[in-house]
Amino acid sequence: MAMHSNSGTFNQVSDAPQNNNFAFALTSLTSLFFMWGFITCLNDILIPHLKGVFDLSYSQAMLVQFCFFGAYFLVSLPAGAIVKRLGYQKGIVLGLVIAAIGCLCFYPAASMHSYQVFLMALFILASGITLLQVSANPYVSMLGDAKTASSRLTMTQAFNALGTTVAPFFGALLILNEAADALSAQASAEAVQMPYVFLAAMLLGLAAIFAWLKLPNLSPVEEDEKAQDDGSAWQYRHLVLGAVGIFVYVGAEVSIGSFLVSFFADPNIAGLEESQAAKYIAYYWGGAMVGRFIGAAVMQKIAAGKALCFNAALAVILILVAVFSSGTLAMVAILLVGLCNSIMFPTIFSLAIQGLGKHTSQASGILCLAIVGGAIIPLVQGLLADSVGVQPAFILPIFCYFFIAYYGLSGSKVKAIAK
Repeated sequence: MAMHSNSGTFNQVSDAPQNNNFAFALTSLTSLFFMWGFITCLNDILIPHLKGVFDLSYSQAMLVQFCFFGAYFLVSLPAGAIVKRLGYQKGIVLGLVIAAIGCLCFYPAASMHSYQVFLMALFILASGITLLQVSANPYVSMLGDAKTASSRLTMTQAFNALGTTVAPFFGALLILNEAADALSAQASAEAVQMPYVFLAAMLLGLAAIFAWLKLPNLSPVEEDEKAQDDGSAWQYRHLVLGAVGIFVYVGAEVSIGSFLVSFFADPNIAGLEESQAAKYIAYYWGGAMVGRFIGAAVMQKIAAGKALCFNAALAVILILVAVFSSGTLAMVAILLVGLCNSIMFPTIFSLAIQGLGKHTSQASGILCLAIVGGAIIPLVQGLLADSVGVQPAFILPIFCYFFIAYYGLSGSKVKAIAK
């Protein structure tokens, strides 16, 4: 999952000797995008695993995403304040340390066999990742020429997508295979201990490296207070609708990913064992990665709004096929939705902040809060799955994509709301 966040306006530093330094800094930052993509995607493996271990309903299992994406909503604004105080580099180090503490909390959670402690560990982990997002995204966009900022973000986000593509294999191998061989629920819960201790070690290693690296010191500059008082980003209809677009998009993408293992385990679809089904999640997220490269080329020729509308309409058709068919056809259709998702986040984000001038940083903050859709929509789909079954519950993301198609077609037109 690729997410952007900006805070404040920035000093642009661009003298020649520093450009080499920028290249090194960018390479280092790319590893962070990979790590948080990897960790976020592991939730899709954790959900079916914890559902089995603790004998949960679908809606209870979706509390994994609720705690994870709820952290984005609660921590985004405090994280912005922390980054303003500490600067980007220290913000990154602190984010890595907090995420590592969250990973380590999985150990006692499994030993105590407590779902509540697992959820607390996920919230701490996600809080660290939120702080990373708020530090790293604007930092990447500042490392070099402003004109090429979006292509730099797209490049680093391709590595984020690589993380989400690799994670399901890691999770299937180390968590679900171990769990399948375990004789008791307690032993099955403990299958997550070593993978997350390993992740904690990697995060602490990265924190040490980022504390030691000499990165260009770019700091957010305070905006002119008077300029901020004059109007607000909320006055722009295309921004408000864009925030709804981000909410339903992240919600739909996360919902689909969260239910894939259960969907493929359904005897009418593929009847796969969980550890086998988990590997197919890589195709869903891998589609998003491939689509990003294709989208970057195509969107130089086609208007962003039209491309968004086309992808959303295609997603609606594919999900309808997945809901009303069975076997391989349903399986392929739902995986192809990943390809449609590829361009949506950056496209909605850039359309929503178009023409906002001095309100852009406020708008970015609003759009980041809208990521909370990833907490709420999977929970609603979980309630649906409990009452009508996993396959019919996929009707919910269809409504999300309908809204995104409308936004691409007309909702994204730049308009201020009349006072």
